[in-house]
Amino acid sequence: MAPDPGRQRLRNSLRAVMGVGLAVAVAELAGLSLTASITGGLAALLALFTVLDPTVRAQRVTTALLPAAGFPVLALATTLHGTPAARDAAFLAVVFAGVYARRWGPRGHALGIFGFMMFFVTQFLHAVPAQLPELYAAVGLALLSAGAARFLLWPIERRTPPPAAPSGLPGTGLARTTTRQAFQATAACGFALALGQFLSEDRWYWAVGTAWWIFVNTASRGETLVRGFRRVLGTVIGIAAGLLIAVPLHGAPAPTAALVAVCVFGIFYTAAPSYSWMMFFVTVMAGLLYGLLGVLHPGLLLLRFEETAVGAIGAALAVVLVLPVTTHATNDAWIQRTLHCVRLATAASFKRLAGDPDADPAPHAAELELLLGRVRLSLAPLVHPLSPYRGRKARAQRVIALLDECAVEVRGLAAVAADQDASHDARLAAACWRVEAAVEALTVPHADRAVRTEKLAVSRCEAVPANAPALSHVNGLERLLAELVDPLTAPRGILLAA
Repeated sequence: MAPDPGRQRLRNSLRAVMGVGLAVAVAELAGLSLTASITGGLAALLALFTVLDPTVRAQRVTTALLPAAGFPVLALATTLHGTPAARDAAFLAVVFAGVYARRWGPRGHALGIFGFMMFFVTQFLHAVPAQLPELYAAVGLALLSAGAARFLLWPIERRTPPPAAPSGLPGTGLARTTTRQAFQATAACGFALALGQFLSEDRWYWAVGTAWWIFVNTASRGETLVRGFRRVLGTVIGIAAGLLIAVPLHGAPAPTAALVAVCVFGIFYTAAPSYSWMMFFVTVMAGLLYGLLGVLHPGLLLLRFEETAVGAIGAALAVVLVLPVTTHATNDAWIQRTLHCVRLATAASFKRLAGDPDADPAPHAAELELLLGRVRLSLAPLVHPLSPYRGRKARAQRVIALLDECAVEVRGLAAVAADQDASHDARLAAACWRVEAAVEALTVPHADRAVRTEKLAVSRCEAVPANAPALSHVNGLERLLAELVDPLTAPRGILLAA
């Protein structure tokens, strides 16, 4: 039920089903084994899920580079399959390199995830060196299929480019977030690997995968702890569904394939608004794949929960004990970026209403929804029911509510701007300028905000006639930005949370 401007999530989800389905179909037509077909399907899913560069050209380059990260890791993982000590050390090295690569932005982020998952999938499928040629073939065909779906059959980004995935907070050495997270993730995965192997010599990699994915798209201690809780919650619900859905199927190909397609859709459609629901679909899909491989039984699903819990505990210990990254700077960065997006959407709407055919607020409205999701994730530790900071919790909830209302006004303004018959109110320019000034006042260094926002806090919007909807939306943004002054400038505001 989360907002979906331009039906962006719906279209991306349907395209993902198309791309993954095409990859599996091509692998089957090429006569590859079931193991290779599953590898190809997962490679296509990763290519469509993780490549988030801001331009189509950059997305093509990143997709083309995925084999450079994945093929050497596949070779390493299959070669070391029979030597556990060397395999474990190599896996942890891949973990560190994969997280460290996030400092290079969306491309490093995608390549790091792809490399890790190629190591993971060889453990999942128990691949050996003799299977390497067909695994290479399956991944190559999968990336071609995913690229065809993304850039030829359904090039959504040419109409509404997705926002770039932001890199970590700036700094050098151990002050850089991505560097700290590389050490944290490696420590968490090391803990998960040791305890996971104690639980099971065959399925230990689920604990490592859990620890790894908890660190994806998080940038602070609080975010990671909440992400771990949500992952366990989604896994538990997914296991319950797996007992009712996947186990009775006994790996029957046709219904399993149909349900896997539903899970792929669910993963993409719920990823932005709900991590728990995304993990529900991931868990159900894993159960279905185990059914195809003929190894699914209720005890395996119970082991899946135990390994997930171990991975989540490892991540929690790592972010608390190993080079912790506090929440306040992350909160500030994401809130500021969201406010800048509001300003850009307002400016683009004004230009469109003023007659500029090239101005388009729709991409900014779509980006705003994704940024709001990121703000919710960043503030999740403060609004969690178990948070002991009641004052900060109330302020954080207020900020989220006001930013959500800003998104409603931005969507309404973008809709008005898209109407060719909409009129350009003469007062709109002044109102847009006031919105820009308000955003500037709210995004200066925290120590200066109380002074810069004094006039903003007491401003009052003029009455707007019913036949001026654009002005009404802009004045609504003015009012909401004024109400954001108190929670963002309080002496013990939300940005000071640890």
